[in-house]
Amino acid sequence: MRRLVALLALPALLGLAACTTTDTPSTTPPTGCGPTTAVVTDTDVEPIGDDPGSALPATVTSADGTTVTVSDAGRILPVNLYGSIAEIVFSLGLGDRVVGRDTSTTFSAAAHLPVVTPAGHDLSTEAILRLNPSVVLADKSIGPSEVLNQLRSSGIAVVLIDDEQTLAAIPRHVRAIAAALGVPEAGERLVSRIETEVDAARRSAPTGATPLRIAFLYVRGTAGVYLIGGKGAGSDEMIRAIGATDAGTEIGLSRFRPLTSEGLINAAPDVILVMTEGLESVKGVDGLLALPGIGQTPAGQHRRIVDMDDGLLLTFGARTGRAIQALAEAVYGSCT
Repeated sequence: MRRLVALLALPALLGLAACTTTDTPSTTPPTGCGPTTAVVTDTDVEPIGDDPGSALPATVTSADGTTVTVSDAGRILPVNLYGSIAEIVFSLGLGDRVVGRDTSTTFSAAAHLPVVTPAGHDLSTEAILRLNPSVVLADKSIGPSEVLNQLRSSGIAVVLIDDEQTLAAIPRHVRAIAAALGVPEAGERLVSRIETEVDAARRSAPTGATPLRIAFLYVRGTAGVYLIGGKGAGSDEMIRAIGATDAGTEIGLSRFRPLTSEGLINAAPDVILVMTEGLESVKGVDGLLALPGIGQTPAGQHRRIVDMDDGLLLTFGARTGRAIQALAEAVYGSCT
């Protein structure tokens, strides 16, 4: 149940996107088309090059205002709710230095690493100390803060990155991580690549017509959690990136709010976007359509449900361009 704990605390070179729809984009949701899965064919990270070596010591200002000096970046522990910090570290070419991971870091290059969040997204001091990291990179999406304070007290350099989940924040995160690890030039190269990929992906969305209304639903049927995203949820950024309108934002919602049939009907989405694991948790499309209000929306009536891998949709890291491209293809491709 990646991301569940944190969401409840609020009230998770372009790869070729493959999905069941592949032809010319259309701004009208096709009827009778059925559900679509947005798929990125290559989900692993692509380093910008070999390990560039670190120019250390590096003194940086952590997102909590603390001045931190990193003198050793040989054993890196990158952790947060979204897996984005680890994704950036690996993309900088520093994957061989990483000693552990969080539960959201699921790409294959990191799959062999020990997990330091055995209870969902709570850090384990003991698990971390066993790995003997020289530097920990995190943000406030993960904790508890007492663990991070204990690590600092033990002499480990702990650098917090701001946790804003937007497209505009990605370059800032890359530069902050690269500065802390003593590889600022590699950071600039990665920023350039990410911006190029994101710009190309955004251009793949159609323009000049009435935008589709898309509602993002966070559902976990096994836990009885049903939320709708609004302004600042992260999903709104991805929806706008493909030239669509975030239906939750349009009806005045912010972050994540409990899903109600009245609210969803008022939002009137043309497309409903969900995470793949969430869709599975409600027993697929039919189970999702059985939830109150969904069948009364244009999306429900046309079965326009798009799902996407939990580890890609809201990560906002080095692979975001691929995720935007795949989402645009799934939403706008006409049925075969």
